[in-house]
Amino acid sequence: MPEMKNEETSNTVLTVLVLTYNEEKNLGTCLKSVQDVADEIIIVDSFSTDTTADVAKMYHAKVVTHEFENQADQTNWALGNVEMKGDWILRIDADEYLTKGLAEEIKKTLPITKEEITGYEMNRRVHFLGKWVRHGGYYPIAHLRLWRRGKVHYEEREVDEHANLLEGRAGKLRNDFVDDNKNGIGAWIEKHNAYAEREAREAVKEKTINKKQSFYYKLPMFWRARFYYWYRMIFRLGILDKKEGRLFHYLQAYWYRMLIDAKLYEMKKQSKHDS
Repeated sequence: MPEMKNEETSNTVLTVLVLTYNEEKNLGTCLKSVQDVADEIIIVDSFSTDTTADVAKMYHAKVVTHEFENQADQTNWALGNVEMKGDWILRIDADEYLTKGLAEEIKKTLPITKEEITGYEMNRRVHFLGKWVRHGGYYPIAHLRLWRRGKVHYEEREVDEHANLLEGRAGKLRNDFVDDNKNGIGAWIEKHNAYAEREAREAVKEKTINKKQSFYYKLPMFWRARFYYWYRMIFRLGILDKKEGRLFHYLQAYWYRMLIDAKLYEMKKQSKHDS
């Protein structure tokens, strides 16, 4: 039976927070990667219908259920409503895992962290169909995933949410974590169809669009997905990825963004009709 680290070996207590919904294929790899660094694992589950809860219990995780609206709201709800004993919080998705190097780095770094450091960024490696997507601007991208309890609030967006430090500053860890979803392309497309719906709603609001997105949305509808795809492939060297990576760039940079525009067009057309 997997065990978590012994609290007596460190003055630093780490809670690992994972959001789940039907993640039986991914969750075991995720939790196995954190078991040597976590003092506590908390799963916030959105009423899974598979064996997600059983996998969580194998790793002595505490399972809490809560209706899912979006990633930001679910994370903020967990941080504000679920009792956590850690003085540090590590948030990781169910389809992600820590490399051994990152787990060791976290164990060594937290006990000697200066007070002004209230969070840590780390680079994410995206794997698609089992291959690392190294190019196309997808690596390295730093994400704030580790912070002192009470020091982070997630930006209230429906998609592409960001963790904001409320005080202090972020340090940077050298090692990576890995995004490696094993649910297949069908599940990927289903998930990104839902993302596209949320992103289109955010684009309609406009006030939640950041500067980078603002430039993108000023480009002509339906053409901007093409521009972005070739920017990723040529200028960000996505063409150098293996066929799995090139397929990822096509789906994520072109198909997904074309779908967002299609939904945005539909919403605007419906709005004009209603008025």
